[in-house]
Order: sequence, then structure tokens, then C-alpha cells
Amino acid sequence: DAIKDQIAAREELLKPVYLQAATEFADLHDKTGRMKAKGVIKEAVPWAESRKYFFYLAKRRIAQDNYVAQLMAADSSLDSKAALDVLSGMCSADWEDNEAVLDFYTANDAAISAKISEVKTASIKAQIEALQAELAE
Repeated sequence: DAIKDQIAAREELLKPVYLQAATEFADLHDKTGRMKAKGVIKEAVPWAESRKYFFYLAKRRIAQDNYVAQLMAADSSLDSKAALDVLSGMCSADWEDNEAVLDFYTANDAAISAKISEVKTASIKAQIEALQAELAE
């Protein structure tokens, strides 16, 4: 019983030290400097601009993910990176500026839809040619 009391007393004595070490360890993983060094983020977003930044980031990603999904559905050989490359190749805006890319997507929806149709047509032609080549064998 005395040993259990000594262990409990020692735990209470050391608790603040371990709490401080755990807090410091957690802080090292959540700081913007550490996250940037690990490549998890590109830059820190100033608090005053954060609402606008994340609003346009979310809107861009929703539109972009929709176009990527349409491209991948149009051509099954495309992965998400290749589909994203098609979009970035079309985009005349600064690719790092979420608001500008979203404006490009909005203004050029018809052109992007036409490109998706073009990709689908090319994919179907390639499939037909592959089947014809297979039949010729």
C-alpha cells in the first residue's frame, strides 16, 4: 500500500513536467513554420485574409474537382493529375491565385466543357482503333 502511495505522489510531482513536454511536442507539429518545412502548406495565411482565402480555395476546389471528375469520366486512361494538367494547360490565370482560377473557370465554362467533349471523342476514337487493330490480328 505504501508503494502505491509513493507512486501516486511521484506521478503528481512529475505531471506538470510531462504536461509541459507534451504541450511543447504538440506545438512543434502544429506551428506554421514546421508545417511549411514539411511541405504540408505553402504559406501561412494572415488571419485578416483567411476568410477570403479559404472561401475562394473551397469554391475553386469544388469547381476544379467537378471538372477533373468529368475529364476522368470522359477518358478512363486519365488519372486525377493528368486531368488537372489538362485544366492547368487551358488556364490563362495565375495557377496559384484561387480567385483568378475560379474566375477563369466561371468565364470559360463553355470552353472547358468543349474540351471535355473533345477528350471524350478522342478517347472513344482510340478505343475504336484499338478494337479494329485487335480484330485485324
